[in-house]
Amino acid sequence: MTKKIAVINDLSGFGKCSLTAAISVIAAMGVQPCPLPTAILSAQTGYASYFLDDYTDKMESFRKEWEKMGASFDGIYTGFMAGDRQIRQVFAFLDTFHKKNTFLLVDPVMGDNGKEYAIFTPELLSLMKELVLRADIITPNLTELCLLTDTDYRMIEHLTDEKYLLTVVAQMGRNLIQKGPKTVVVTGIQFVDEADGISKMGNLSVTKKEEHLCAFPYIGGSYSGTGDIFASAVAAGMAKEEKIVSVMKRAGAMIEYAMRDAVKDQIPRNDGVEYEKYLWMLKGEEQ
Repeated sequence: MTKKIAVINDLSGFGKCSLTAAISVIAAMGVQPCPLPTAILSAQTGYASYFLDDYTDKMESFRKEWEKMGASFDGIYTGFMAGDRQIRQVFAFLDTFHKKNTFLLVDPVMGDNGKEYAIFTPELLSLMKELVLRADIITPNLTELCLLTDTDYRMIEHLTDEKYLLTVVAQMGRNLIQKGPKTVVVTGIQFVDEADGISKMGNLSVTKKEEHLCAFPYIGGSYSGTGDIFASAVAAGMAKEEKIVSVMKRAGAMIEYAMRDAVKDQIPRNDGVEYEKYLWMLKGEEQ
């Protein structure tokens, strides 16, 4: 029987992110994505102008109908929340569908590059912290990890020593693990590799007992949707009971190829990366 993941996220017409990325990535890995939209946007919020239709009041109807259907999920994956009311809706969803054999992956979307997104509020942070503690695995970037651990981002931003930076980030992850999630995967860690002097971007998986870094050459800048692609691959990998490090390596390599193409083709960063033709890489198959 096909594995199923409930994907609670927004749907953006432009930007190749959120549900657009999640549906294609999860399906490509042989898992059924069951989308529950939190908002419908004409384009992701990085664009200068966009239309947003808030779906908060409709989320409860999805939950009730799925409950009437007797639906069950191997995993639940949450992403962008347009406000604190949506997180409260997620709590109700979890009370219904988060069973013993259902994992919860939370991508705590709140900011990037040391800055909070426009949707950020203290109440959103408070509820996101509560949601994170119910998760099995979370995929924050460095900014979000700092917000979740009440750490000053400037302390991380100015760390230049690779080993010390990764040690500090790993400890921050373990501080969260002591309270709730079993695994913290910190995304988008930029550093200079001490071995070869090459600037790299890495994702660090942290558990109570071990840590694994999967790093790739730094292409330059950030593109819409890369975090969603990565988190979606991790979610699908969990549903298939794959080793997380294996999924991280495949997803990281796939995103690197897609970013190289985007840079070569001079794709605007808000438009996202050329990932579709590399979806095959997530299966671990040769082309």
